[in-house]
Amino acid sequence: MPDSTSSSITISAPRPAVMAVIADFPAYPEWAGVKSAEVLAQEDGGRASRVRFQLDAGPIRDTYVLGYRWQQDEAVDWELAEAGSVISAMTGRYALADGNPGTVVSFDLTVGVRIPMPGILKRRAEKIIIDTALKGLKERAESGAGPSVRGGDRQ
Repeated sequence: MPDSTSSSITISAPRPAVMAVIADFPAYPEWAGVKSAEVLAQEDGGRASRVRFQLDAGPIRDTYVLGYRWQQDEAVDWELAEAGSVISAMTGRYALADGNPGTVVSFDLTVGVRIPMPGILKRRAEKIIIDTALKGLKERAESGAGPSVRGGDRQ
């Protein structure tokens, strides 16, 4: 798979609260730049292990399924479980670390597409996806709009 695109941001919220927002897939259309997110399967701890996404980003419209692996409130990794008509490969990771103050969130993403696209344009698209997600995550976590930490993940 090609090189990944990465970025990070500091969020003024504790790590469990940030991870609770990340794990709240039904709310993704409100902040993560996707049209819909449907939890298909959950792991024993209640967090999603498979999620179907519908993307409607201008000329790119697709539906695909991602598989998730959670490391408590420290990280979550995902990979493409079912390809879409445009998205042919995807891996990603949110890594959370305690900051001073708040939480430092790092986001890595690699996307493969079935349509020919120069590398520089693909990396630019990945960067837009990452920046949109990190900005939305920061706004949602800092506003307290996500699920309560004690209430767990709303799936």
